[in-house]
Amino acid sequence: MPGGALAVPQGDEVVPVINRLAGGFANVVLTQDWHPRDHISFDTAHAGRKPFETTRLPYGEQVLWPAHCVQGTHGAELHKDLQIAQAQLVIRKGHHREIDSYSAFLEADRKTATGLGGYLRERGFNELYVCGLATDFCVASTALDGHAAGFEVSVIEDACRAIDLDGSLAKAWNDMDRAGVRRTFTGTMRKS
Repeated sequence: MPGGALAVPQGDEVVPVINRLAGGFANVVLTQDWHPRDHISFDTAHAGRKPFETTRLPYGEQVLWPAHCVQGTHGAELHKDLQIAQAQLVIRKGHHREIDSYSAFLEADRKTATGLGGYLRERGFNELYVCGLATDFCVASTALDGHAAGFEVSVIEDACRAIDLDGSLAKAWNDMDRAGVRRTFTGTMRKS
């Protein structure tokens, strides 16, 4: 959120939109970054490196982020104005020190599952609507992995905001479009 360690421009604007949306859904899952203080994705874990530089890790290219969403701190809390009491599950991601996580389905090593796919299948869901922060990282990764796992996925554009790091937003939309992830807006979607 604006003012936070990894602020997404206008990120706070999605909170009232998501609150309105969530009221029309009986089934809601939240995700929460939950990083240890010495997480491998933090620039501070790499001597002499700065935020938003990239480095190569065993699982691939990694953006180095400012320390954010550290476990048990105010910065890791869900936004105070988010009002989704009916949410049944909170997926905490990025809690493995040596692996980053954008997707709500798979960690960045592309092997470590969060359990979300199994949860959704056990509940009999086949259609997902994804929104939040940031469009070009967590939202896109979740949408792409959800689609790859066999779910019909739509991203709610007006309920998302992006970081847009060196063209990352255009790339994310292109990747989602090519994969068959649908794009929708709050005024044109079905709710389930």
